[in-house]
Amino acid sequence: MTDARFPVGPQPQVQSLTPEERLVGLEALRALPGEFRAALSGLTDAQLDTPYREGGWTVRQVAHHVPDSHLNAYVRTRLALSEDAPVIRPYDQDAWAALPDVAGDVADSLDLLSALHSRWVRLLSVLPPEGWARTFVHPEYGRVYTLDGMLASYAWHGRHHAAQVLGLRERRGW
Repeated sequence: MTDARFPVGPQPQVQSLTPEERLVGLEALRALPGEFRAALSGLTDAQLDTPYREGGWTVRQVAHHVPDSHLNAYVRTRLALSEDAPVIRPYDQDAWAALPDVAGDVADSLDLLSALHSRWVRLLSVLPPEGWARTFVHPEYGRVYTLDGMLASYAWHGRHHAAQVLGLRERRGW
C-alpha cells in the first residue's frame, strides 16, 4: 500500500541536475497549475474540508499550502539570483495552514499558483548553466541549497500534494 503521506516517494535531496533533468523539472513546474486544478475540480466544500489522511491537513489547506510554499520558493529563487548565498527566512507551514484565509475559496489560490508558475518558469527557463549553481542558506536546516536542488524539490512538491488529493479521491470514490 502507498504511504498517504508520501504517495510519490520521498523528497529528492540533490545539489545538481543535468540539462535534461532540468527540462523535466521545468515541465513539471509548468504543468502543475493545471494538474492541481484538475485534482481539485468538482470537490464540494465538505470534500475540501476532509483531511487527505488521518491526522493530515484538509484538502482545502493543501490547496492553499501549495501556492504559499511555491511563492516562498519563488522569492528564494530571486534572492539566490540577486544576492550571494543569502540566508532565507523560514516559516511555520502548520501555522500558515491554520490562518483564517485558508478557509476561503481555493480558486484564488489556484489562480495565484498559475500566475506564479508562469513567472517562475519564465525566470528559470532563461538561466545560464552557472545560474543553477546559485545558492541560498536555510538556517532551520543548516543547509545550503542550489537552484538545481530547489527545482528538483518543488517539481516533487507539486506532484506530492496533487497525488495526496488524488489518492483521497480514489479512496473515497470521489
